[in-house]
Order: sequence, then structure tokens, then C-alpha cells
Amino acid sequence: MKTINGVVPVMLTPFTENNEIDYPGLSRLIDWYLQRGVDALFAVCQSSEMQYLSLQERVELAHFVVQQVDGRVPVIASGHISDALDQQIEELAMMAGTGIDALVLVTNHLDPKNLGSATFFSTLEALLAALPASMPLGLYECPAPYRRLLTDEELAFCANSGRFVVLKDVSCDLATVTRRVQLVANTPLNIINANAAIAYPAMLAGSKGFSGVFTNFHPELYHWLYHQGAQQPALAEELATFLSLAAVSETLGYPKNAKIYHQRLGTFGSEFCRVNKDNVLEKFWGLGVILDQIHTGTEFYQKKIVE
Repeated sequence: MKTINGVVPVMLTPFTENNEIDYPGLSRLIDWYLQRGVDALFAVCQSSEMQYLSLQERVELAHFVVQQVDGRVPVIASGHISDALDQQIEELAMMAGTGIDALVLVTNHLDPKNLGSATFFSTLEALLAALPASMPLGLYECPAPYRRLLTDEELAFCANSGRFVVLKDVSCDLATVTRRVQLVANTPLNIINANAAIAYPAMLAGSKGFSGVFTNFHPELYHWLYHQGAQQPALAEELATFLSLAAVSETLGYPKNAKIYHQRLGTFGSEFCRVNKDNVLEKFWGLGVILDQIHTGTEFYQKKIVE
């Protein structure tokens, strides 16, 4: 069973202008991540626009990422978008067969109407019985269609089951991350924070990495912060502030703004986005300048962390 920790980008899905998955562009994007030292990849997640992908597209996407990565880092994937139990079993079983290293369950689909732990455990029990026992699992508190945070009892059950290796924590609360780290101690389950504002303090509190949306802009800076930041605490605090402020622009049309960023880098050719049809550069005044500033700031800190 592979350990999932470190910097785990939530992967984008490039599309062509004709609304088809741009696989050559995706191959270049995978290379871009790997060249920046990421520790794993999270394919077929919300940043991948998974709610707007067919089941066939989700499965093919995960399989392509696994093939392209070729064992260089672990690949985890979700594609878990259904509420009906039979559909959940179908989509998760198909995703489990793509060669991924861990299959990620979305917490809100375990309790679609937010009825509470009884529903959560009932759905989880059915999925655990249906999925291969050898398949490592993860949990993701995906914000859509609603953010369903795990209770301590639910998290402890999953951690102590031995089947779960990672939680993408979306509590965005340092006290919660700290408590959860303590709760899962001495189990296979790692807590990985997704909130840039608390990225560094969460790492210091025991979060096993970072898996927020700005891994699509400068994953190498988060990688340095996690693996080497403690050795240079003053620079780590300075960098953490830049990363937190840069990530505020997530609200300005993500994931399309990330696609524009990569279009400018030459990673892929189109900003086409299924989840966001807006002209975000026009809608959010100053976004183009902000993206330039993020790029300039990224280059500045790339130099500082190697001095």
C-alpha cells in the first residue's frame, strides 16, 4: 500500500475548443507537475470538472494519467459524483480498475441529504462491501454540491478500518486539522490540508502535505514549504504569506483562471472550461494583471528557495 503525502495537485482537465479532452495538453500538464517535484497527483476531482465529465470520460482520464505517470508518483482519483447507491458502486468500481493507487470517496455522496452519521455509515458499509478489499481508499470533503465535513467518530472509524490512506481536509480550520491529525495517529490515514491560508501552520501541526487549488500555479513552492520550510523558518513564513495572498484569486473564476495561466505558460492551447463559461478576464477586472503578478512572484520565490 503506497503512502499518500506531500504536495498533491488537484489536476485540471484541458479541453479543446470543441469541448473534447485535450490529451496531448494533459500529457504536457502531467510533465509540468512532475518537473516541479510533486509527491502525488489527484486526478478526476472537482478541479478536473468531474461533475461535468461522463463516466466514460472520468475512467479514461484516470487511466491516461496512470499510464503517463508510469509509477513515478502515486495517482489517486475520485470521479465520485452520484447520490444513488447503485450508481456510486458502478462508477467507483470502474474507477478502481484504472490502475490508480487510491480511490477517493466524496463525503457528501455518502450522506447526500445531510441526514447524519447513520446515513453516512450505511452508505459507507455498502461501498466497502462492494469495492475490492485490496483497493486503498481516500476521503474528500468536496465543497460541491455541499461541504460535508466528517465527524470525529466517522473519521476515527475510517482511520481504524485500515482501508483509508488519505483525507483531503476541507475544514479550512487549523484547530480542526490539528485535532484530526491527533485522532488518526498510528493509523494508515494521512490528513492533507487543502486551504492555502493555513497551509504552513497546518504542516507544522502535522498535516502531511497540501492539496489545494493553487498547486495548479506553483506546486514547487508548496513542495519546498512542506519538505524544507522548517529549516528556514523566516523564509517559510514569508513564502506562506505570498502563497496565502495569491490563493485569494481562486474566487476570480477558478478553474478557468488556472487554465488561462497554463495557456500563457504554453502547457495547453485552450482555456475552454465546462464548469465556467464566463469571460473571466472581462468579468473580474484586473485578473490578467493579478495572474501576471502571481507568475512574477512565483519566479521571485523560486529563486529565493534555492539561494
